[in-house]
Amino acid sequence: MTIAVLAVAAVVLQQLPQQPSEVSFPTQDGGVVYADVYGEGDRGVVLAHGGRFSKESWTAQAPALADAGFRAVAIDFRGRGRSRGGSESTAGDDGERFDVLAAVRYLHETGASSVSVVGASFGGWAAALAALEAPDQIDRLVLLAHSPIDQPERLPGRTLFIVSRNDTTARGVPRLIDIRDQYQRAPDPKELVVLEGAAHAQFIFETDEGERLLREIIRFLSQP
Repeated sequence: MTIAVLAVAAVVLQQLPQQPSEVSFPTQDGGVVYADVYGEGDRGVVLAHGGRFSKESWTAQAPALADAGFRAVAIDFRGRGRSRGGSESTAGDDGERFDVLAAVRYLHETGASSVSVVGASFGGWAAALAALEAPDQIDRLVLLAHSPIDQPERLPGRTLFIVSRNDTTARGVPRLIDIRDQYQRAPDPKELVVLEGAAHAQFIFETDEGERLLREIIRFLSQP
């Protein structure tokens, strides 16, 4: 093979989408979480999908985070893919926050000096509960049209709330109402970004606001 052909091949490989590596790690209730890892470095980001998605739903955004210098871990919640809850879970406790915490712990144990979590819809709810349970383990939260939690006043660290202006619940109630209330009750430092349109959570990435959403997330995570 000539040098010219090798050079062309190298360029083509650089242009190919980044392929993640798959890892798995245990949860504190005896389960196991499977995840895709993008990028390297000591700034970790957990990507927690919404209720209608899986870890593969982040394949367009995770490489951009990796390019920005983050190591992104996109998890499958228990019951998705090969992830599962454990026998030590208790009745009435679905345990999804344990899946987020397992990913956070994995990042810390593999060299991350800081760990943030981006959670969408149901995944945002789980991420917020994880932050309440382990406030010293999560540095920043991005809550993308998250399902509200009971005590946003206790959220630790920096929090970015994002929602589409006309996103509504199944009953037709604007989600902005509850999310603005969550934002107002949360401690500083915090931000609220309201995007145009009616798309919910990760579906925003498929709209004209998708690029802005990704920029806002990277901007927030990159702040000193």
